[in-house]
Amino acid sequence: MSKIKEAFDNKKAFIPFITCGDPDLETTKRTVCAMVDNGADLVELGIPFSDPTAEGPTIQGANLRALSGGVTTDKIFDMVKSLRDDVKIPMVFMTYANVVFSYGSDKFFSKCKDVEIDGIIIADLPYEEKEEFQDVCDKYGVDLISFIAPTSEDRIAEIASEAKGFLYIVSSLGVTGVRSEIKTDLESIIKTVRENSDIPCAIGFGISTPEQAKKMARISDGAIVGSAIIKLMEKYGSDAPKYVGEYVRSMKEAVSEE
Repeated sequence: MSKIKEAFDNKKAFIPFITCGDPDLETTKRTVCAMVDNGADLVELGIPFSDPTAEGPTIQGANLRALSGGVTTDKIFDMVKSLRDDVKIPMVFMTYANVVFSYGSDKFFSKCKDVEIDGIIIADLPYEEKEEFQDVCDKYGVDLISFIAPTSEDRIAEIASEAKGFLYIVSSLGVTGVRSEIKTDLESIIKTVRENSDIPCAIGFGISTPEQAKKMARISDGAIVGSAIIKLMEKYGSDAPKYVGEYVRSMKEAVSEE
């Protein structure tokens, strides 16, 4: 059984995302530790891919920089194994179906179990096709995390009733990236989820400020932030862990006020 529930136990969760290998895996490792030291409750680790569906230019750029630097899935597994000496909070991978297929699904999830990865988000996996991975995820105790988007509509109840780990609520249509305003009727989506499941819900896409994070935590169980962190990684490079740590602390404080 994964540890994901621990991220939400009696608290609002702050979930930062980072692309592994941008600018290099040593900096990724130090940044994850800085995130944890400053209050992150769960960390999403992106395995880069050359065609990252649903990602805006910020995270696309991080994927390309990581791949250009020679990052591989095996090197990321090695990094996670090393991180587990110090990092005890839940960690999940965020990647794409082709990354898992090309590695070999059974081998991939076996290694996830070995390095204590608790869940996986497959960004380009339609809900209707999740059975492609569900059995092998279950075999190795890795939660296959589902998305609910503003377009899910009649499927929200079904997705919620079968969800594992936590539900990733997509705040807005379009690709990832910082947004000045989030206008989706998220309250009604979460109300439907609550009526069909007791699984935690965290909101992502477009959140970048403490004010936005606080607002999202008010109506859900936590906030997910990626692009704003990737921008700090791009700006500060190997010096980024300090700045990302300070940012994570401010965001965790904001969600904790709810």
